Amino acid sequence: MNKTRVLSLILGLIGLLLIAIFIYYQYNIMPIDSSSKANIEVVIPEGMSTSNIAKTLYDKDLIRSELFFKIYLKLNNSKTLKASTYLLTKSMDLEEIVATLEKGNTSENTIRLTFKEGKTISDYAALIESSTNISSEEFINTANNRDLLTSLINDYWFLTDSILNEEIYYPLEGYLFPDTYEFSKTNLTSEEIIRALLDEEEEKLAQYKNKLKEEDIHGIITLASIAELEGIKDEDRKLIISVFNNRLAKGMNLGSDVTTYYAFNKSMNSDLTSEMFNTYNPYNTRSSKMAGRLPVGPISNPSLSSIDAAINTVTSDYLYFVADKNRNVYFTKSSSEHEKKVQELKENGDWIW
Repeated sequence: MNKTRVLSLILGLIGLLLIAIFIYYQYNIMPIDSSSKANIEVVIPEGMSTSNIAKTLYDKDLIRSELFFKIYLKLNNSKTLKASTYLLTKSMDLEEIVATLEKGNTSENTIRLTFKEGKTISDYAALIESSTNISSEEFINTANNRDLLTSLINDYWFLTDSILNEEIYYPLEGYLFPDTYEFSKTNLTSEEIIRALLDEEEEKLAQYKNKLKEEDIHGIITLASIAELEGIKDEDRKLIISVFNNRLAKGMNLGSDVTTYYAFNKSMNSDLTSEMFNTYNPYNTRSSKMAGRLPVGPISNPSLSSIDAAINTVTSDYLYFVADKNRNVYFTKSSSEHEKKVQELKENGDWIW
């Protein structure tokens, strides 16, 4: 092999290596998911090392490589990464993430709101009032505005005319996805908040879109909202929904106390009365007049796990369930078994009241 061929081979290998390095570089600076809008909280405490920052970002699935992150900082002579709490997204590329960490959290210009699963629109409105210049009344009025609701139904595939039922307390109840959001403090409006939460709901429901379009979306979200409050474990919520489906199939009422609390706007720390149980209300599934029927709408804003449980249902023979004071749930197949379990919980001091 002559020198010219050797040189050509070496240059060719160097060229391939440079191409490989370029591809590796481009791959690692790209966003993890350019379509994602979900905020991911990242806490960078004082004194955290670059290696630990890289690990934190990698564990949060915001970067592809801890090693490349550190190499990138070196190559770009990055400034000090500032300690703070950040809301980042998978749609941010590496340059954006590093720039954000170098700049620090501009909290003076932004506001962070955490909407919790299982809470109602009234709860959300109270949180908004306590943290912004928007009053609870203003937020609820906006959320109930018929013109806006019509516009939202056109804009979001998972919102249907079912939410316009006159008997529904809050049309968007159940559809405002619980998560942590960051907003600009400048000129923040109720509609901006509503659309941000609906955007997140849309992203979370995207994986179920085809199935949901063939089924009763409103009914599924309603079931999920009840299960959210009746159980705390995913496996319990799945079985709770199976109980509800079994009761509906048999023309029984759901018999869910949490719907009665919602129907009469009662705190779940207070007692319900037999009069309430027996009073018809389109939300009150303890009423005999609600036999074989779901509430008219959701009673809380459920988590994705509860929504999944209502979509990907499990089957069982259970018709009853009861929870103890520690939120453990017990399932039974007959009323006699159910009453026996209730008595057992009372005798053992595990009854919820």
